[in-house]
Amino acid sequence: MADSASQRPLFARLERCPLGGDAPAARIALDDLKVAVGALPPAPGTDTMLADPRSDALIAGILAGSPYLAGLLRREPGRVFELLADRPEQRLAAILARMRTADATAASLAELMAALRTGKSEIALLTALADLGGVWPVMTVTAALTETADAAVAAAVRFLFAEAQRKGTWLGEGADPASGSGYFVLGMGKYGAAELNYSSDIDLIVFYEAAKARLRDGLDPQTFHVRLTRDLVKALQERTGEGYVFRTDLRLRPDAGATAMAISTGAALHYYETVGQNWERAAMIKARVVAGDIDAGNAFLAELGPYVWRKHLDYAAIADVHAMKRQIHAYRGFGSIGVAGHNIKLGRGGIREIEFFAQTQQLIAGGRQRELRVRQTLVALARLAERGWITNAVRDELSDHYVYLRDIEHRLQMVADEQTHELPEEDKALAAFARFAGYATTEALAADLVPRLQRVQHHYAVLFEDSPGLTRGDVNMVFAGEADDPATVAALEKMGYSQPSQVVAAVRAWHHGRYPAVRSARARELLTEVQPVLIAALAETADPDAAFAGFDRFLSALPSGVQLFSLLRANPRLMRLVADIMGSAPRLAGIMSRRRRVLDAVLDPRVIGTLPAPAEVARLIEVELGEARDFQELLDRARMIGNEQAFLIGVRILSGMISPAQAGSAYTVLAEQLIAALHEAVGDDLARAHGHVAGGESVVVAMGKLGGREMTAASDLDLIVVYDHPADSTQSDGAKPLAASQYYARLTQRLISALSAPTAEGLLYEVDMRLRPSGQKGPVATQLSSFLHYQVNDAWTWEHMALTRARVIAGPPSLRGKVEAAIRETLTRPRDRARIAADVRDMRQRIAAEKGTESIWDLKQVRGGMVDLEFMAQYLQLVCAASSPDLLDTSTLGALQRLARAGILAGDLAEVLVPAARLLNDLTQLQRLCIAGPFDPKTAPSGLLDLLARAAEVPSFAVLEAELRRVLEVTVGLFDRVVR
Repeated sequence: MADSASQRPLFARLERCPLGGDAPAARIALDDLKVAVGALPPAPGTDTMLADPRSDALIAGILAGSPYLAGLLRREPGRVFELLADRPEQRLAAILARMRTADATAASLAELMAALRTGKSEIALLTALADLGGVWPVMTVTAALTETADAAVAAAVRFLFAEAQRKGTWLGEGADPASGSGYFVLGMGKYGAAELNYSSDIDLIVFYEAAKARLRDGLDPQTFHVRLTRDLVKALQERTGEGYVFRTDLRLRPDAGATAMAISTGAALHYYETVGQNWERAAMIKARVVAGDIDAGNAFLAELGPYVWRKHLDYAAIADVHAMKRQIHAYRGFGSIGVAGHNIKLGRGGIREIEFFAQTQQLIAGGRQRELRVRQTLVALARLAERGWITNAVRDELSDHYVYLRDIEHRLQMVADEQTHELPEEDKALAAFARFAGYATTEALAADLVPRLQRVQHHYAVLFEDSPGLTRGDVNMVFAGEADDPATVAALEKMGYSQPSQVVAAVRAWHHGRYPAVRSARARELLTEVQPVLIAALAETADPDAAFAGFDRFLSALPSGVQLFSLLRANPRLMRLVADIMGSAPRLAGIMSRRRRVLDAVLDPRVIGTLPAPAEVARLIEVELGEARDFQELLDRARMIGNEQAFLIGVRILSGMISPAQAGSAYTVLAEQLIAALHEAVGDDLARAHGHVAGGESVVVAMGKLGGREMTAASDLDLIVVYDHPADSTQSDGAKPLAASQYYARLTQRLISALSAPTAEGLLYEVDMRLRPSGQKGPVATQLSSFLHYQVNDAWTWEHMALTRARVIAGPPSLRGKVEAAIRETLTRPRDRARIAADVRDMRQRIAAEKGTESIWDLKQVRGGMVDLEFMAQYLQLVCAASSPDLLDTSTLGALQRLARAGILAGDLAEVLVPAARLLNDLTQLQRLCIAGPFDPKTAPSGLLDLLARAAEVPSFAVLEAELRRVLEVTVGLFDRVVR
């Protein structure tokens, strides 16, 4: 029957036609065509064909429904009717034969291009007539289009090599110099599978073996092959007066954004074996050598086999491939099944779901079952059924729906010769398309199409029913390929990214393994799953671009990404927290990149809403340091636990779990416990070499922000070490005895080193000892008697002011009590109010002259800022503590509140100064937490600006700035009223 049918002309085999040809305009256009044909010389069979009503119906339907094909009909009406009067198989063979030999007959590239375009144009019209008329089934049409591409690509490659041979740049011999050249072209996607659609691009990857290049001396193999590939693309897709052959896409090559158009096989194999992605494995299922050195191409694919076909059942990779499919779904109509605007390729229930349904199962089992290594979708479904992976009923249903959807796809593309897969959205256009597809109404099309889409979706969903959802909202995220996906760019813009192309480029780079964190296949699989939610979380920050850039920098510094992506996938809360850090706190982001274990710590459920008590912090430090095998490891562990716990305090602030005021106390508790532990450890280590000073003791006195319990994320440690020993204990009793003063000086130096020396785990704290008696000129450790004598006889007013913040934080209780008593005795001595006021004012003027600033955001030094508030509180404590010792409080805010309660700070003063101290403390905490250097609103992350405004309980940063100026102006105006 088939042989008999193939001997009949095309018009005699017509079984259907597009509807709509009964429209008056279509009938008039048909009559005009017949008149034009009648004026041409008669062709065999034309008279019979012109009288056949089936031909009239087909052509009228085309004129009504396809502007593109109607243009071809009008341009060459004689050829149209010749095609209808000829046998289509015979005509196709003749055209292909001409195209296959076009390279031998063309005298120039321009002649070759013209010959290929003429052949493609004729085949485009022939296949459209055979397809629309029901003469060829859809897969015969795809095979014909694929043979056309094969003929064109192969002829162009042969011609370009022959041309290079004629010019003397290629030294190969023979009639086909491309054979044996090491240069080959892979057809990918539908082209590789011989399933080209009507207006399809052809996906190509071009490789060459540099060792086989027979080039003239001095020529670079890559330069030659890239130039030849560029000419190949020109020969195929450049539009001329004869049109084009095929649009050509080279973006499936390895790392398309960073590699040349032609890639050496050595570089390609290294890429696939090291950073090749699972979607590339899936793509390679359909790879086929279509031109050039066929033997070299087949050898390359064979060598690539183990990369594509893994011997174990590779379920993990399937999640990665499926994740990409789910990313595609969320754009416009992709998220649900419909008719108007539905994408029949990428949308729910579309062609891609059937292809992925087959490909993913091929990837799972193809390594062990070679018969599953097939390119064509229908063949793959059949083989899967044969091997029991799917039932025969599923095979039959999906195969039927695949053929139907490919048929609809062809109708869509024949309308305007566009690579489109979307049904029209507008009612009139959709109704016209329905008629062109053979349906009387849109409802009839929907009645046939929608159930098919639903069944495809059902089968696909069953295959992946355990896979977690990936997309959030109506967001399309596709990052594969060399060029940006327009829908992804638009979606990112809608989400708030002002530079979406940079986001796409960065994510594409992640997937190509540009950073160590994403070099492993497992890391990229996990990345594919989390990236849509991550990008959405970053977009929800105040400055999506800055947040994304921060995460990119963070990722670039990680040695491995598997742990991070696993944590993000399992913990949506962590995803949002990471986004907030990237958008608001570059300093914390830097810590995250350097100290990976802090991510694990954030997951501790106790972190949420709780702040560990001092005893609990002490226990954490004790356990961590107790596992150290030597003193150096103890220092490393101190830094690990200290930096981790400081990071967690910052996380609590950023997420609103604790207030900035609470943070000052938390940072202080952490520092105190670390100092106490290291003070003890240093003492033990010193004693091992030098013994003990009999009856000797030492304590650590906290000064500055540490003493005032106002530490920030960036505070250094202002410390004084005070020691004491019996008069008759003049030296230590160890193997290497030291004089008592030398002993405690060395202990202090070791403590400073233990706290501040960088190790493999980084820094812990900077230490400042300048507040000790006599400052930098005095000994690093001070004996108690010297401390007392200095405070009574030699200390300056500013040193007594600093002493108001002194607290003993480490050392034995007996000496602690003595030092605390000495401090209290010093602070409660009667003072000359006028002299102290003069000293304080003079000191403030000197500081203003040396460090003064006009920036209101230098919260410490700006007039009305923290220095003014501290000086006021310290001055009032010094002049009033003799009569009211309960006024003493090491915290500036606490001291102001005590002074207010005692009536020393008048009510109107307290109403200004107490809130000012609270505001400046809170703002300082956030500044030091989030950024490392000076704060500049012009360059600060907008997320930080919003955070500062929220902390001040004002609606915007602009309001905060105005309020801060007001507070500073009022505060500085009160300074002379207080210090008098």
